[in-house]
Amino acid sequence: MNRIRLGLVFLLAAALLNLSVPIGPRTAAAVAASAEAAALIDVESGRILYSHNGNKPMRIASLTKIMTAIVAIEHGNLGDRVKTGINAYGVEGSSIYLKLGEEQSLLHLLYGLMLRSGNDAAVAIAEHVGGSVEGFVQLMNEKAEQLGLTGTTFKNPHGLDADGHLSTAEDVARLTAYALKHPVFREIVKTPSIRIPNPGETWDHLWRNKNKMLHLYPGADGVKTGYTKSAGRCLVSSATRDGRQLAAVTLNASNDWSDHARLLDYGFSQFAWTPLYRAGEPFGETGWYGSRSFYYPLAEGEQVIREVVPVAPDSLDGRLGVKAVVIFRLGGEEIGRLLLYEKHHPLAKTGLAEPDDRTAGASPGGLVRDGPFGMWKRLWRGLFTVPGAA
Repeated sequence: MNRIRLGLVFLLAAALLNLSVPIGPRTAAAVAASAEAAALIDVESGRILYSHNGNKPMRIASLTKIMTAIVAIEHGNLGDRVKTGINAYGVEGSSIYLKLGEEQSLLHLLYGLMLRSGNDAAVAIAEHVGGSVEGFVQLMNEKAEQLGLTGTTFKNPHGLDADGHLSTAEDVARLTAYALKHPVFREIVKTPSIRIPNPGETWDHLWRNKNKMLHLYPGADGVKTGYTKSAGRCLVSSATRDGRQLAAVTLNASNDWSDHARLLDYGFSQFAWTPLYRAGEPFGETGWYGSRSFYYPLAEGEQVIREVVPVAPDSLDGRLGVKAVVIFRLGGEEIGRLLLYEKHHPLAKTGLAEPDDRTAGASPGGLVRDGPFGMWKRLWRGLFTVPGAA
């Protein structure tokens, strides 16, 4: 039986080799940039499209607040009233000028955190969600470990310089891609400006987003600026074009706005969102159908190999009706998986998929998972500086 199974695997793999798709090198032609380190990521698939010193541990200033925001969104209740304590009131650097004892909703503080880079907002959020700054920082580091950010260690929620508070351009890119998949985070960081109630005053706060890419680059939709004297100018930006979202990261860059325009232009022009499988079509000569479409950002010159591994009928997957698993590999590295079913299986997409029904390689099995974001609608319905420092 094993010999028959292996033979089938070999025949199917051989038959599918002619389906290889030409793509480009992982980091193709260099992008001229002033940054000491840089990275560019395709948000949906998680593929790093460009990297320069991308794994070098560096200070990241207020890019830290990307992690602060996503941890607060996942662990907090956006409608909670958050009181400003003495630690938040007295923190140095960029500020939204919270008054001692002032109460704001967690959602409003997240706007102050991400649009105005308020260090006071960061501490108030941390103490409320984590019980203390130290407790919240532990949540940040646990999240970094969960996401596989091996070059990242957080010491505080705001990004002011601290010994050992470090990350890398690639880690920040992967963190950003994760955060941008959360609707609440995505909505906050693309907001150009917002008015927030100002308790005890007759006028509202008007917070304008510090991220100039929102009006400098067509399609820009996020995410965060950062600066300290030791870190230099740091920036994460994102942009969407023809349904594709990219995110660029630069650390210690003297000309970051121009760097980001070039990085984003490079990603959009050199990598095509390429279908490796379209829902509703039989997969090669197998006669089986995928659970979803499968797309990946590819450039000219590489090859994607598709390996079809049949599933034993008496296995758990086999009893669920899975006939085979397709493993997609690029340069020997697995980039995703797709489940195959018989044509009339309920989970087979046999021509019923929407035109834009597509799943990138970062979703193993081609399945959409709610993950930690499944309750965002409930949370959302519950509601409605100082230059040179973080």
